[in-house]
Amino acid sequence: MCGLCGEITFDGTLADTTAVARMVESLVPRGPDGQGVASFGRVAFGHRRLSVIDLSTCGSQPMVDNELGLTAVFNGCIYDYQELRAELEGHGYRFFSHSDTEVILKGYAHWGTDVVDHLHGMFAFAIHERDSGRVVLARDRLGIKPLYLAETPGRLRFASTLPALLRAGDVDTSVDPVALHHYLTWHAVVPAPRTLLNGVRKLPPATVRVVEPDGTSREHRFWEPRYERRPEHAGWSARDWEDAVEEALRVAVRRRLVADIPVGVLLSGGLDSSLIVGLLAQEGQTGLATYSIGFESVAGQEGDEFAYSDVIAQHFGTDHHRIRVGSDELAGALGHAIGAMAEPMVSHDVVAFDLLSERVSQTIRVVQSGQGADEVFAGYHWYPPLAGLDREAGIAEYSRRFFDRDHAAMRAIVSDRYALAEDPSLAFVRAHMTRDGAETSVDAALRLDSEIMLVDDPVKRVDNMSMAWGLEARVPFLDHDLVELAALCPPELKLADGGKGVLKAIGRRIIPSEVIDRPKGYFPVPAITHLEGKVLDLVRDALASEPARDRALFRPEYVRELLADPNGELTPLKGNKLWQLGLLELWLQTNGV
Repeated sequence: MCGLCGEITFDGTLADTTAVARMVESLVPRGPDGQGVASFGRVAFGHRRLSVIDLSTCGSQPMVDNELGLTAVFNGCIYDYQELRAELEGHGYRFFSHSDTEVILKGYAHWGTDVVDHLHGMFAFAIHERDSGRVVLARDRLGIKPLYLAETPGRLRFASTLPALLRAGDVDTSVDPVALHHYLTWHAVVPAPRTLLNGVRKLPPATVRVVEPDGTSREHRFWEPRYERRPEHAGWSARDWEDAVEEALRVAVRRRLVADIPVGVLLSGGLDSSLIVGLLAQEGQTGLATYSIGFESVAGQEGDEFAYSDVIAQHFGTDHHRIRVGSDELAGALGHAIGAMAEPMVSHDVVAFDLLSERVSQTIRVVQSGQGADEVFAGYHWYPPLAGLDREAGIAEYSRRFFDRDHAAMRAIVSDRYALAEDPSLAFVRAHMTRDGAETSVDAALRLDSEIMLVDDPVKRVDNMSMAWGLEARVPFLDHDLVELAALCPPELKLADGGKGVLKAIGRRIIPSEVIDRPKGYFPVPAITHLEGKVLDLVRDALASEPARDRALFRPEYVRELLADPNGELTPLKGNKLWQLGLLELWLQTNGV
């Protein structure tokens, strides 16, 4: 886990190493253990390192292999790197380190761009071929690791975060109206390749981009699971599916133990993280470090789920850490959390993950986390109503239950310069859900959420907040073998028992039932869902500021209505609409836009 960046020029000029150095400096929190810059004329790479595998200097980056004529920068972790190393040694390759980065380099030399098909893990990387001048960029299947791009005539820059590209300079920072529509409609989700800024794009998940020296490039998607039933599973019972999923989850959890330092767990007290703890205990892990966070109650909203996390910690005898945060501390942490966002994220638990990551990073550097289970195994409330609906009715029901507002409402919110005649958000959902490869409306919604919403909300949230404190978060529910299996599983088994039926059945074999038979919980951060005091002042000041007036994203009368009743308008997902607008302005101003 690290931060990477680089620049490629196509107009005969040398890469701007000063700009690359500024990007490296911006990435320091992602990689507190070391840095490096390598320049090859028209190509320059930069890197900040978080040492998890091969802690020696041999694992430093940019990693140059003079024998192969290849240089790489890499962010992530390849869980099967030892098996791949042995395979590549069998093909005659010699290794100078014990790192997974070198395995990617040697694998690229052997398999070319098909190396991505061999990697189990989370990754974003760039590889430069000395002899051809070609650069290859790649991002993992589920988009766990980010990769942002800024293209101008004659030049391409890339980085692990959007703010790093802004630090390099010369970026068109005007707001993309289509991305703004997505942000305000789809609970802050802005699907790749767009970002809110016209001058920055992001490489989509499961994508390899090959950039030639003349600036031409080509992309291909290397992974696309099908959400359909297969003949070979026709005779499977519910128990057969449960057994198969349990084994795949065990393998996923086991894979994510690979490290040269200890691995802990972020324990919310819900089914997903509790299952991870239970499976690790069954793997023989003792003295496992677990971490939970809680906040003060506000306006009658509970701020912690310690009652449930304590059950798991006591049952499995973990080294448990309860972290309590007061309202004043929460308000003070907002600035850091917003600064750590590669893109604005309205989910109220962003600041919770930021504070949790800060505390956890003081005692451990790698954790497993339960993100992804709801999207992969149908844990959200909007999936059951889609069962039995045809595709068009399913699209309408999905948007009704998930979208923060419809297209008509957008015209009452954004100023004329950002108003769009057509509805790009609904069009995106329709195109995705009607694409081939999803058998039912539930399958189509699960595919949409796993490929789009998950990537640009929960997964991005965990990456940004954990890496802001040099903490590596691993997500076993997003093991691609497990996701492929879950995609094939009949939707009715996932929808059973109020959602995540397959996981709940597995959980009953492993963890205490009181953690399973409980209302679905969310990471509660009451001070964000109910705005008052310092947080409300922060939002009010941002929306009334001179930059906000000059930008004029929103209609003044709508902002005044929200400020008059800060907690009167909530989204279908119980998000605060004023927070949504205020956060966007705060993020833009934090990044000097």
